[in-house]
Amino acid sequence: MTVQEVQFRNVATEIGRVAFSPEGPSFQQRTANVAQVAAAEAEAVDREARFPRKAIDAARKERLLGAQIPVEFGGDAASISEVADMCYALGRSCASVGMIFAMHQTKVACLVRHGAGSGWHESLMRRVAAEQMLLASSTTEGQNGGNIRFSSAAVESAGTEISLVRDATVISYGAEADGIITIARRSDEAAGSDQVLLAITRDDYTLEPTLAWETLGMRGTCSAGFKLNFRGAAEQIFPVAYEKIHAQTMTPVAHLCWSSVWAGIAAAAVDRAQLFIRKAARGSGGNMPPGAAHFTAAKMSLTKLRAVIAANLHFFEVRERDVRALSSVDFQSSINLLKVEASELAVATVMHAMRACGLSGYRNDTDVSIGRHLRDVLSAPIMINNDRILASMGTATLMSTVPDSLCD
Repeated sequence: MTVQEVQFRNVATEIGRVAFSPEGPSFQQRTANVAQVAAAEAEAVDREARFPRKAIDAARKERLLGAQIPVEFGGDAASISEVADMCYALGRSCASVGMIFAMHQTKVACLVRHGAGSGWHESLMRRVAAEQMLLASSTTEGQNGGNIRFSSAAVESAGTEISLVRDATVISYGAEADGIITIARRSDEAAGSDQVLLAITRDDYTLEPTLAWETLGMRGTCSAGFKLNFRGAAEQIFPVAYEKIHAQTMTPVAHLCWSSVWAGIAAAAVDRAQLFIRKAARGSGGNMPPGAAHFTAAKMSLTKLRAVIAANLHFFEVRERDVRALSSVDFQSSINLLKVEASELAVATVMHAMRACGLSGYRNDTDVSIGRHLRDVLSAPIMINNDRILASMGTATLMSTVPDSLCD
């Protein structure tokens, strides 16, 4: 074990505290049960671009969809570190399952952290825990690309009733979800950046398909486009402005969970590369194959990726109730750069793993095939494009101080 791996393990041990009853199965065991189901259908899910129903049903059976919900509302009060570890394990088995789980947990985090005190949202928390509801996200619309801090569609109000019509270019697993967390302009008169967050359930809305989902990777997320038509109650709007939810919860939890999934994909590729190198070395009397150096590079890259995620998890977890710290330029820069760095490192790791395996990794019909992992992980830099993030951070990074100490 390398020095970096020892350091990572120490950090992970510190932040991975167990918060569940010793009488029942651990989060790790429950996640492993889901991961086994996910792995069994991963090839078919990818080939057929279909929703991984068996794996999500397994997550319901293990009561993982409501894991973050507070105990008083029927959940397990899972920490962000525990959720990220679930994302890592599921991403290692099936990228689509891992990403669906990560997106769902991001929405649940918004509900838990910003719905407290609202009768409607607390009732939804109870439903998520009891019914193991799957929540989707609708943040992208029309021609705004990945700019989720600008909305075109506006909430229409009529007394205590509201309605929303939204051209959602992407709603991942929207056709399969039990509810959607979506953003919109506060009103027709509001600026595009004056947004609210709404929680809506299946009986409140209809979805009209507009765009299909035929992609290189992440095919099982079924991230099609829909016209969303919602009518419900004004109390379904979160009591906190979306600007605050975005900075304090939506962005950090999304980037931590997504990065954990990408790390899981990378780990699965490194697993296969290790298997190939070991077989090749045994078959040649202990001589390392030409791709052995790429396996070492893949291990180093994966170690760095996991350490970067662990450091950001630790920072967020110890300050998750500190609004000032979460709103600071330093934290916002760091959590956005996490998304960029993790996505690039994950791609690099999988590429090294494929080169370690050579043609055997390039082929689709071997036990060390890495084609699916590469196709899936290539979505990482594109999912809220890294170029968009970097372009928007120029001023913020100039304002951020350069640390004086190694430990700052």
